[in-house]
Amino acid sequence: SEGYQYHCEPFAADVSEGKYDPIYKYHPYPTKVPHKAIMRYILHYTEPGDIVLDSFCGTGMTGVAAQMCGDRKTVESLGYRVEDDGTILQEETGEDGKKRWTPFSKLGARRAILNDLSPAATFIAYNYNTPVDAAAFEKETERILDEVEKECGWMYETRHTDGRIGKINYTVWSDVFICPECAGDIVFWEVAVDKAAGKVQNEFPCPHCNTNLTKGNMERAWITRYDAINQTVRQAKQVPVKINYSVGKKRFEKQPDSYDLTLIEKIEKINIPYWFPTEILPSGDKTGEPVRVGITHTHHFYSKRNLYSLACFLNKIEHPKQNLFLTKLSYQITKLYRFTYQSGVWGAGGGPLSGTLYIPSLIKELRILKQLKNAIKSRTKISTPETSENYTGTTESATGLNQIKRNTVDYVFIDPPFGSNLNYSELAFLWESWLKIRTDNTEEAIENKSQGKGISEYRTLMTRSFRSIYKRLKPGRWITVEFSNTKASVWNSIQTSLIEAGFIVANVSVLDKQKGSYNAQTNPTSVKQDLVISAYKPNGGFEERFLKEAASEEGVWDFVRTHLGYLPVVKRQNGNIQMVPERDPRILFDQMVAYYVRKGYPVPLSSQEFQLGLAQRFSERDGMYFLPEQAAEYDKKRLSASQIVQAAIFVDDESSAIQWLRQLLQKKPQTFADINPQFMKQLSGWRKNEKPLDLRELLQQNFLLYDGKGPVPAQIHAYLSSNWKDLRNLDKEDPALIAKAKDRWYVPDPNKQADLDKLRQRSLLREFQTYKESKQRRLKLFRLEAVRAGFQKAWQENDYDAILTVARKLPPKILQEDPKLLMWYDLSLTRTGQME
Repeated sequence: SEGYQYHCEPFAADVSEGKYDPIYKYHPYPTKVPHKAIMRYILHYTEPGDIVLDSFCGTGMTGVAAQMCGDRKTVESLGYRVEDDGTILQEETGEDGKKRWTPFSKLGARRAILNDLSPAATFIAYNYNTPVDAAAFEKETERILDEVEKECGWMYETRHTDGRIGKINYTVWSDVFICPECAGDIVFWEVAVDKAAGKVQNEFPCPHCNTNLTKGNMERAWITRYDAINQTVRQAKQVPVKINYSVGKKRFEKQPDSYDLTLIEKIEKINIPYWFPTEILPSGDKTGEPVRVGITHTHHFYSKRNLYSLACFLNKIEHPKQNLFLTKLSYQITKLYRFTYQSGVWGAGGGPLSGTLYIPSLIKELRILKQLKNAIKSRTKISTPETSENYTGTTESATGLNQIKRNTVDYVFIDPPFGSNLNYSELAFLWESWLKIRTDNTEEAIENKSQGKGISEYRTLMTRSFRSIYKRLKPGRWITVEFSNTKASVWNSIQTSLIEAGFIVANVSVLDKQKGSYNAQTNPTSVKQDLVISAYKPNGGFEERFLKEAASEEGVWDFVRTHLGYLPVVKRQNGNIQMVPERDPRILFDQMVAYYVRKGYPVPLSSQEFQLGLAQRFSERDGMYFLPEQAAEYDKKRLSASQIVQAAIFVDDESSAIQWLRQLLQKKPQTFADINPQFMKQLSGWRKNEKPLDLRELLQQNFLLYDGKGPVPAQIHAYLSSNWKDLRNLDKEDPALIAKAKDRWYVPDPNKQADLDKLRQRSLLREFQTYKESKQRRLKLFRLEAVRAGFQKAWQENDYDAILTVARKLPPKILQEDPKLLMWYDLSLTRTGQME
């Protein structure tokens, strides 16, 4: 409406939402963000009726979240309170330390635009986000299932010990190997598995010749048979070793007997009278594993009876939404399903190994008819929207989004692909084979050797995607990017692509989905929680002003003033206030430089001039800078906090060492003898290729030492008078104060810091010059800070060749993992015409 001014701080709170909601659990798509977690972001950034875009939508959880913002019961389940007029309240702690309910959003559905490159993903998203008559849908699906049961049920029968016929729940199949000594068959389950301990033995004797064997020194046994593709195929041999079945309501287990083996043989010989997919597996990074054991086509992933039953079900369905059961089960009932030992029970847990096409040595063949019945029951627990008015879906690359007009989207939430984490088009192969449509992976934003895509290609595609999103988002509005990857290079690529597209990062928080991936649970170095990046598109007013002010110093301060308005004033954790790193003067300088450089303007201020100007124009609190009204708000909220918490710093290079020392000395100016043992304890070892610096060198180049001459510096005076009663109210030249202050290192004020920085800058640039002139093809040891300083100076002088010359001497990993270096390098490639 006319006169409406949108303003919103980034959502700075850490979010924790579980993966056990029926909606989340229903479909086994490789990655999903719980819709209840996304709701918190949508409620924060939008109003009812606003348009929310997710251009990497997967199963469509963003659409579910957008529509659920109109469901009072779901909103209140998040811990909010909803008033009768639709105002949503959240609980906050006031300046007096008391908790109270304050308004923060409005109840009402938001409108979602969901897009994905994968047809399988957009099909699943469509099912989640459009209405269906649940009772009629369930009744019709069960009728079809009864017909399938009549036709295929006999394939899942077994004989109990008293002659009664039981229904198979699952059958366990085992790999068969060949002893290298006697050539006898080795059934993996019978010989290699310690059933009591629930694990595979490292060594085990051959039952035929007693030779000591390991899984690694045996060859597979193979079978050759005529296949549905009208040719013979050679596949790894597997045999049934255990049947779990029910007679009435009781469960039993047995080894397959002659009845079972005869039945399996009979099934293998029948022709399936319905269509089923026989697509050949595409060449890919993840498809090599099944091909290695002879699984080369879609239908090879299924037992004959499960394939028959699934094809029969598909042939009988009429409602397009019933295809959702195909996509739900087409992984679950394959040879990907592992038979595992969990919590002291064989057969507990299991399932396909997430993100892979791994064929296990012990396969749990589930009875599809039972799985279909369970799927129908669990489908009834999922509520779907009452109308389709709030959802629209498209299937295309996020680099396009051609059907969405510019500046029409109110908010963006995405969980994009992260490097080589998951190869979506390969993993969607089974679903899409049944749906008869495939992903065009030309513009799939992943790292994938088979597609010829490395980290650079990934970053290029993500940059194009973010540019496309940027055009559609309204000025002044927000994008939230959920990130789940353990590689620094991928994290850096995402942030670099965001900035390259024009977004400005304002906050990074944590999203805990409460159930880690397989890698996050088993790998001790993995990141256990996802990170969430909040970034904004600068508002139109600032963009227009910047065009006039860019060449002047006023442009810098207009940028800082605008940017500070988008940053969180406080971050809270367990009653404490956390430091907001984005308000640190060095990070503010980096943001300003990046903005100027991306826009193609020279940076009008040095780091020293920037820090002096910052101190003169803005309010400083606890090493952070605020707008005047923000400083007043910070002061109030600081009173109710028990303490201020700074993020722990992992010291492994020059930059982190300086940051750690600054944090240490700001709290307490101290002597070298005091600092050294703390520093040695904190230093985890210098990063590979980083030139180690002595502590004295770090202190001399970045901090000041009070030598006892002249008045005691203000920072030391403030610390001593606060901590020693006998030193309070003393003059700065009092001998007792001077004696206590002498030989302490401290953080200089902005004026002295500027002089110190100039000296350090000259030293760094001299060092950079040696790298430029070095005859080494690859630099083995260097100061990363010198390379950063050199790149920035070379850029200001339009000396792109200097940047490219030194960049090519650095290990590629260094470039990929450093956002500043990557920015200068990418832009130099562009300016010299060496990047597409």
